[in-house]
Amino acid sequence: MPVAFEIIDEFPVDPATAQVYEEGWQSWSPTSTYPVTKRPPRPAATWRRRGNYRPESAAPADGFQGEGLLVIDPGDGGPSRLYGAPDPLTVPSIRATLVGDRLAVAADGPVTTHTGTVAEWADGFAGGHRPRRAPTAWCSWYHYFESVTEADIVENLAAIRERDLPIDVVQVDAGWQAAVGDWLTLSDRFASLADVAARIRDAGFRAGIWIAPFWVDGDSELARDHPEWMIAGPDGQPVSTGEHWGPGFAALDTTRPEAVDHLREVFGALVDMGFDYFKLDFVYTAALAGSRHTGVEPLVAYRDAIRLVREVVGPDAYLLGCGAPILPSVGLFDAMRVSADTDPRYEPRDGDLSQPSQRGATLSAVARAWQHGRFWVNDPDCLIARPAVERREEWAAVVERYGGLRASSDRIADLDEWGLETTRRLLATPPPPTPFTEELG
Repeated sequence: MPVAFEIIDEFPVDPATAQVYEEGWQSWSPTSTYPVTKRPPRPAATWRRRGNYRPESAAPADGFQGEGLLVIDPGDGGPSRLYGAPDPLTVPSIRATLVGDRLAVAADGPVTTHTGTVAEWADGFAGGHRPRRAPTAWCSWYHYFESVTEADIVENLAAIRERDLPIDVVQVDAGWQAAVGDWLTLSDRFASLADVAARIRDAGFRAGIWIAPFWVDGDSELARDHPEWMIAGPDGQPVSTGEHWGPGFAALDTTRPEAVDHLREVFGALVDMGFDYFKLDFVYTAALAGSRHTGVEPLVAYRDAIRLVREVVGPDAYLLGCGAPILPSVGLFDAMRVSADTDPRYEPRDGDLSQPSQRGATLSAVARAWQHGRFWVNDPDCLIARPAVERREEWAAVVERYGGLRASSDRIADLDEWGLETTRRLLATPPPPTPFTEELG
């Protein structure tokens, strides 16, 4: 049953100048500051909300909804009013509705109120956590996508060395696995993942890998062999029908001991192969429903699942989160994707700013700049600088200003003189893991 929203505050604002900062639920959920009279971005379709917004709490079309954080500048010259989650396990939806020249604030759970800056609130919420410096990386995704081959990794590994690019990690992104969920079975484009990791390490780099550990393709062997380990979305429907992956995805119930053993086996195998940099993607799925069997609270289940991964991979491994609930993830990751995926295109295909696009990635990367150095190292997504990328100069400027984690994702051979020089310069100058100066974007 949906939890009722209760009014917690009401006050006058200047409709001509008042603004509202709306924190999205997870990495891809649009996040920004908007004029109080403007309608914020909303899902283009119901299934998008299940996968890219907060699935159990639909935001109002004509109001604002922050997931654990809403900040209001009344526009009268006075201090901003901040309404925040008490802790990473208690993250209510917080709404604001303008009626005439008054703004009503409501929440579906406990909220703390503040009149200081968002930086001050964030420092308290982080509980003294300070992230460590991020390595630089090359990632296969934005050229090869899910069609990447072992030969592609080898080619770019050689090109990185030949051009002496300042890269620490070579990351194999999605496409190496037979199916999402079947992590110990390779696609037919890879002969040996262990050999790939060894070649990366022998060339002097750290070996990185993409994995979506709690997300399961309904056609995978894991789903067919262990349907009792699967949970769907909170509405009983498949988690995702995304354009890259198709329908029928479910979440792994990580509160089941058998599922925990499975995760230990998967990550233990990857560590044994030599991987020590992990991009954990689509991790919101661990927070979808908790367990139907044990009644574990969803955010407890989520945080326990990430801690399990950390336990297996060890304290020195680097964890990058993506598709992750933002505030429930504080203190768990070294770096965090704070935006939707970028893309060679500037605009999203259907206008939904949670979908891949430079515009959507820029929106949230700017707005969440204050999280860098407080919660984690911010990842606005990869630099793509080849000539085929629309408005590549603008995207490179976003990465340069807001990219705490710097990663290249072009086929190195496709870079022209500008692309190669820009890639080299940005990889050579990543910022330290200290807070950016921006307040709210």
